[in-house]
Amino acid sequence: RVPVVDVQSDNFTELWPSMVLALRTATFVAVDTLCSMELPLAFLSTPYDRCSHITLHTLPLQSDNTYLCQVYNLTLLCTEDYIIEPQSVQFLVQHGFDFNKQYSQGIPYHKGNDKGNENQSQSVRTFFLELIRAKKPLILHNGLIDLVFLYQCFYAHLPDSLCTFTADLSEMFPAGIYDTKYASEFETRFIASYLEYAYKKCKRENCKLKDSSSQHLTVEFCNYPTSMSHYIDYRHCSLEEESRNVGEGNKVSVCEKFSAYGWCPKGVKCPQSHNIDLIIDEDDKLWEEKRKKRKHKWKRRKNMECPTKAFGQESSGKEMELAQNGEEGPPRKQGCYGPAAAMELAEITPNKGKSKVPAGVGSVNHPDSPETEAACAAEKETHGPPSQGGTHRAGFDAFMTGYIMAYVWMLKKGKNMDTGAGPWLPECHNKLYLSGKSVPLHIAKSLFSKSSKAHSQKMKLAWAS
Repeated sequence: RVPVVDVQSDNFTELWPSMVLALRTATFVAVDTLCSMELPLAFLSTPYDRCSHITLHTLPLQSDNTYLCQVYNLTLLCTEDYIIEPQSVQFLVQHGFDFNKQYSQGIPYHKGNDKGNENQSQSVRTFFLELIRAKKPLILHNGLIDLVFLYQCFYAHLPDSLCTFTADLSEMFPAGIYDTKYASEFETRFIASYLEYAYKKCKRENCKLKDSSSQHLTVEFCNYPTSMSHYIDYRHCSLEEESRNVGEGNKVSVCEKFSAYGWCPKGVKCPQSHNIDLIIDEDDKLWEEKRKKRKHKWKRRKNMECPTKAFGQESSGKEMELAQNGEEGPPRKQGCYGPAAAMELAEITPNKGKSKVPAGVGSVNHPDSPETEAACAAEKETHGPPSQGGTHRAGFDAFMTGYIMAYVWMLKKGKNMDTGAGPWLPECHNKLYLSGKSVPLHIAKSLFSKSSKAHSQKMKLAWAS
């Protein structure tokens, strides 16, 4: 069970010390946002850094891959007028969002620059400054829109240019920004990279490592006192969904749209399966069959080559990879990436991102992208159909994001525990996923970009206090 601490206006002051302590002692912080209204955070730290009383697991080699995780879900309420579409309200209600709770107990915040001397109060804006002061790696999933939201709502007015925005971010988070969607596609090379798929895939692979007594990831949680039980939501997270066997018995086919995007326009009315475990099983089976066929073809081609070409010496590792994967870049689901599917998603999906995406930001999604902007928004903000399982819930998304990155980091560092003075995870350091593009958005300050004036003032404020 994953405990999610629900933070709202009536317990924000009470939980403030524990949240700030979690920030300052974390190994990294995972953040996810939902429709400008909820801010889930997950703090993961190694037992050495976080709590001395946490029990370490058996092998010394595995102790550095054991994390204590704290998950907080902040329910927020913008104090300024904002517009929300009826379709968005209906969608959120269908997926369990409690508007009564938001308007009665939401933590107030305002957008843009500071108003007066706000750095002395316990507010969401001050808490965001604590996140900056902590200098921890920031983990997101498909995180460009999340960063825009965090900057605009808790930091300052958005800069006029993307170059200035990325320059500001590079100084705000010197330990680096990491995108688990980018890591899922270009590092672990998963067939699909939407959040729940990547999380389930990492968890299944991690269990295989554990069963083989190999280096694996272990996550532990705090034992919260009974006095906190009324605002802790425990989320059950089994390795495989209970509906999996039922689906196999009834031979329900997998929904191709949900399999590719993690979202389906028919929702709970879809007659096909949205079970992530079934989807991963099917993907693994098909991918293994394709890999064997391509490898066989590659061997046949190699044997037919003329010896004078010295094929074996000239063949690169990349060619072998192409022989096994059949394509450059991350593996793709081909069934739902055609124009027709993209158009259907764009037409049916309500634009739920308007309340948190300022004008102009959507331009990073180019028209030739196989996933439309609406489809990307659906992945960021939709929750799996309740009647068909799914682990998407408020607050839990941040945990899944953090788990993915912890798993990827474990794979990349391997047995070499000396990370040195360089970036925490160099392959994914300051790289944000861009839909349909083979190259990420780099978070960096170039010679041709300057930091914004508002950012410079905020940084002085952060370190002066």
